[in-house]
Amino acid sequence: MSELRKKRLVAQDRREFLKTSTASAVALAAPGLLARSGTRIAGERPNILWITCEDMSPNLGCYGDDYAKTPVLDRLAAEGVRYDHAFASAPVCAPTRSGIITGVYACSQGTQNLRQEIPRSRLIPCYTEYLRKSGYYCTNNSKEDYNFRAPEAWDESSQTAHWRKRAPGQPFFSVFNIMDTHQGQVRYGQDELEKRNSKLPPKLRHDPAEAPIPPYYPDTLAVRVNMAAYYTQITLMDRLVGEILGQLEEDGLANDTIVFFYPDHGMGLPRGKKWLYDTGLRIPLIIRFPKKYQHLAPTPPGAVTIRLISTIDLAPTMLSLTGLPIPGYMQGSAFLGKAAAKPQAYVFGANHRVDEVVDRSLTVRDGRYRCIRNFFPHRPRMQFSWFSDVSPIRQEIRRLHREGKLDGHNAVLTADRMPAEELYDTQTDPHELANLANSPEHRATLERLRQRLYAWMVEIKDFGLLSESEMHQRARGMSPYDVARETDGFPVERLLEAAKLVGMGTEHRQQLVAYLRDSDSGVRWWGAVGLAALGADARPAEQALRVALEDDSGSVRVAAAEALCHCGAEREAVPALVKTLAAEDPFLQCDAALALQAVGEKAKPWLAQIRQARENIPIRRPKLGTQTSAGSDLYTPTNRYPNYMAANVYAAITHVIESLEGKWEPQALFEKVVREISG
Repeated sequence: MSELRKKRLVAQDRREFLKTSTASAVALAAPGLLARSGTRIAGERPNILWITCEDMSPNLGCYGDDYAKTPVLDRLAAEGVRYDHAFASAPVCAPTRSGIITGVYACSQGTQNLRQEIPRSRLIPCYTEYLRKSGYYCTNNSKEDYNFRAPEAWDESSQTAHWRKRAPGQPFFSVFNIMDTHQGQVRYGQDELEKRNSKLPPKLRHDPAEAPIPPYYPDTLAVRVNMAAYYTQITLMDRLVGEILGQLEEDGLANDTIVFFYPDHGMGLPRGKKWLYDTGLRIPLIIRFPKKYQHLAPTPPGAVTIRLISTIDLAPTMLSLTGLPIPGYMQGSAFLGKAAAKPQAYVFGANHRVDEVVDRSLTVRDGRYRCIRNFFPHRPRMQFSWFSDVSPIRQEIRRLHREGKLDGHNAVLTADRMPAEELYDTQTDPHELANLANSPEHRATLERLRQRLYAWMVEIKDFGLLSESEMHQRARGMSPYDVARETDGFPVERLLEAAKLVGMGTEHRQQLVAYLRDSDSGVRWWGAVGLAALGADARPAEQALRVALEDDSGSVRVAAAEALCHCGAEREAVPALVKTLAAEDPFLQCDAALALQAVGEKAKPWLAQIRQARENIPIRRPKLGTQTSAGSDLYTPTNRYPNYMAANVYAAITHVIESLEGKWEPQALFEKVVREISG
């Protein structure tokens, strides 16, 4: 980025910077906040303990799940407050966690993709930095996964981090993250299930024959065993929660500590993690207040609240509970403490790239209805994924699909397209199966939620309105959050107006063609994406797409090439996609591979070239200090995932090859990728 643009950015951010700086200064200089030693006297402010886990929906006994066996958490709920409408801001870990630690949505700060490391904005401290400077001892045991580095966030962040290491009398904020329920821990078969069940008392074991099977899964033994494994891991996690709470009791701190329990997002099974339904975003949230802090609780012990909560609200809530001002940059709102805001009417969520799978889906939910906008409706509901396709349920669904044995709700996950808009009444349809987007009776509800979602995207300056390649090109070493606040560098309203037309019918075809001629490459990209989503109905735009095939933007070229393939011009378009597989930019490579997946059999004449492109992907750790032409820090010494994106590209190309060869070997691909990433 030029010096002139940087100067403009500083000038245009001055108002927000001053607002943030003022709030930060107040937070760190509030009179009476600190004792002379730099710590508060124990008891003046609560200790706070977070016990978190991964990839879990509200499948707990206290949430009415009869198959769940969770005595510890059920007891915690009886002693505390159970939130019935708590939601993650993203259905996957790193985007959610970046929002939790900052109070800023992932797609507002450029951390919406899993997984990469981006520069952190100078305007967004982690909320634990305020806690630490006000005297709290802050520990994390031990997962961070924010998509950026946060060296000042914790006094200690490690597998041995513990409140027990604090100074005498010092209040603490401690996080313990339990991995047992993670997606990677629940995909085992009958033998392993029996082995793990044998470690549990008989009353806590799970019988696959009794497992609840949602209507969008086929009811087979493999599915039942996988569901039983998921619940077994929840039970094992529940026991670890008990151990941590036991340590709190042993130390005589239970009466001084507010305890939170929640997972980072929904269950790590198909239609959960990576999807924007309640199964991917709705989470259990339990908060126990000791007697001395009961005045901070919204209800008496054992009660339930239906207040809408988002994980984006956790950061401001922690500041409010500890008596600190809430900085103006935070996009969440406190739901506890002196600075608690009025209940919100909506919560939001977004899903972008996860591993090699690229989506552009966003959602808004009120207390009853969920609206989802799929900006890539031409993509399958369950795209191939090197990490996820080894799960037993996924393999079973794909096997039955190949054999033509799925129908009705069972076949939804294998659909080759998604609707542009989805609307569900979660009260009458808790599984979110009946899409009401085309229902005349629900038109007003859809319009209300749609407009609120679009307004939110503008409010937070949603960087997901750019392709990932374009985001890095415009940032070039700066935080996307900062760049988005430069008015001439991120025209969010114009980008959104173009994106709105994707998937909305052939009547917008001429406007999409007009967008191909726009001065902004992001707008041109949406024009090409919209035409690709039209499939064969884009034929009248063929000449404009041929021109776009020579666009300066690689993202525009890839989307235009995919659209041309649907128009019967694969002889010109497929070679352009194959050529992009050799680009220096791994995000463009991934997009090109996904486009080739969508092209399908039309790419078969170029199979040899596609194989060769895969052989040239350097999955193993590249030479440190090398950057891509897009300005990505993918290959820099500070990146913890230097070969992760290369592995994603390799996997995406492998899916193309296996589809064209008529074979499917997810386990072999998974083992190779893990082996190569590990170096």
